[in-house]
Amino acid sequence: MLIDLRRGAVALLVFTVLVGLAYPLAMFGVGQVAFGGRAGGSLVRGANGQVVGSGLIGQAFDAPRYFWGRPSAAGDGYDAGASGASNLGPTSQTLADTVRERVDALLAANPGRTAADVPAELVTASGSGLDPHISPAAAEFQVERVAAARRLDPERVRELVRQHTQGRDLGFLGEPRVNVLQLNLALDTLSTR
Repeated sequence: MLIDLRRGAVALLVFTVLVGLAYPLAMFGVGQVAFGGRAGGSLVRGANGQVVGSGLIGQAFDAPRYFWGRPSAAGDGYDAGASGASNLGPTSQTLADTVRERVDALLAANPGRTAADVPAELVTASGSGLDPHISPAAAEFQVERVAAARRLDPERVRELVRQHTQGRDLGFLGEPRVNVLQLNLALDTLSTR
């Protein structure tokens, strides 16, 4: 029986070191080498080199001079510690009222547009509440407002949107998208030239 206990203790020690230490460290190393930026949080740096956010987590922009992202249902707005959906369904009066308020706010900020022009993603939160991307159509909806607020030619802003539009992953997965933080940083650079 003492031999069995010793074998069990040795097996426990060996597997603890292999599975609890060696394997996680190896995977961490592979992640850092193969996916360094993404494994580190996809940090986005501003013109001065300071970290201004993550390419994976949305941020609240509400100034007219910036593109606005999807609304967030995560905590107090884009709170990664409280990620989650609103869990309001299509028959929810609260959701209908919230969407109506958001549509009204978008129409007030983007004169000349109609409710039919408003992309759904600009008035509904994503499943995580942290989505950093909008569609090219949602960016296009905001071009005139952003260009007017920055006193830029709208075509110049459209070109910037086109430059920051990411295609489908592997050519067929997902939809084309625009990272709002990266687009707004590029706008700030463009305005200072």
